[in-house]
Amino acid sequence: MSDNRPEAVHDRDLAQLPKAFVDRLAPSFSRFLRIESAAGAILLLFAAVALWLSNSWWSSAFLDAWNVLIGVRIGSLEYGRSLKDWINDGLMTLFFFLVALELKRQLALGELRKPRVAALSIVGAIGGMVVPAALYLALQWGLPGQNGWGTVMATDTALVVACLALLKNRVPPSLRVFMLSLAIVDDIGAILVVAIGYSHELNWAMLAGGALCIAAVRVLAMAGFRSFALYFVAGSLAWLTIDASGIHATITGVILGLMAPARRWVSDERLYAILQRVVAHPAEDLSSGTTQDRNSLRLAEVAARETLSPLERLEMGLHPWVAFAVMPLFAFANAGLPLSWDDFAQPLTAAVFVGFAIGKPIGVLAFTWVAVRAGLAVRAPDLGWGQIAGGSILAGMGFTMALFIADLAFAPPLIGSAKLGIFLASIFSAVVGLVILSRASPQGFTPPSRRG
Repeated sequence: MSDNRPEAVHDRDLAQLPKAFVDRLAPSFSRFLRIESAAGAILLLFAAVALWLSNSWWSSAFLDAWNVLIGVRIGSLEYGRSLKDWINDGLMTLFFFLVALELKRQLALGELRKPRVAALSIVGAIGGMVVPAALYLALQWGLPGQNGWGTVMATDTALVVACLALLKNRVPPSLRVFMLSLAIVDDIGAILVVAIGYSHELNWAMLAGGALCIAAVRVLAMAGFRSFALYFVAGSLAWLTIDASGIHATITGVILGLMAPARRWVSDERLYAILQRVVAHPAEDLSSGTTQDRNSLRLAEVAARETLSPLERLEMGLHPWVAFAVMPLFAFANAGLPLSWDDFAQPLTAAVFVGFAIGKPIGVLAFTWVAVRAGLAVRAPDLGWGQIAGGSILAGMGFTMALFIADLAFAPPLIGSAKLGIFLASIFSAVVGLVILSRASPQGFTPPSRRG
């Protein structure tokens, strides 16, 4: 029988943290997929507004605003770049840091810790990068857009998850895991392509300085420092030196994200033992700052925080900011495109569209099929080939990363055609992928334990 006495209810309330208005929003931030689903809708909204503004009476003012120079000058030393470049090079580092954290979490704690399960997403991602790039190069060989082969390689994580969310229970959870893992590996591959294929002449002294800063992060972790402020300073110095080295600075986010510790410092047993100390101490005079019960409370505060690994705490703290601030701002700055009928007839537009809409599904589906047939990878029991086919078509939505790489790869005369190809391919892939997935599971997905 439950105890409904007012005193019992009061005791239960005291055993929890005080409620605040922000707690009402907590469920929407509780899981990675839920955040990504909402982020996909917001991303599309900001992209649509940017597209409208760039074709309105305010087009010139809107597009010119992103070219405003922002920087610092100390004597003859000057460091700065345009507002758009600060977003693309600086804030996007946080995006890649988050992507690397999620990949590390999946490898250490999630489904990808199983090698043959992980192989399905990894091999699919490799196929989804190699085949589109090969098709693009075949169509653009010897043409001015030849250098933009990296544009068609990555999948937009937020848009894919948002599309799967529209289908609700009509797709199995294993497809969400597969597509999320594939998109994350895609993004890591894309930033490696940026670092290798779209970097400038190397400054080896600065590169060595960046390596030292990254090594300092590792030394701080080994020495037991737990303040995020120290790591932020070391990471910022690494970003500045790698940026000055000629390698695209966003690679710093990937490296530091993969270095984040996945093990927690305090176990559940130790936490409970510390909490017992707090309970055991009688209330004392709070006017003194050195009482035993207050010290026990401070110890309990640290212990409660450290029962989550640094990786988990960083991901939970950063994910809402990246999803609802960094990514929409990136879309707002990069999705602007003055539309012209001439762009529809450009070979570059067709090459980007073919790379995403045709190359992506062929690459993902063919490579995963070969991997399963060869015994290198396994499919989940509830993940059919029809669902993988539909998911591979959704992978043709390359929006965010495609715009990011296109901005690096193409000169102003070509960027409009490339963006148009990205937009058309993303719309096509979303519509066709959703139709195929709807038909692959017309009655909705039923967990195996509930099947008759």
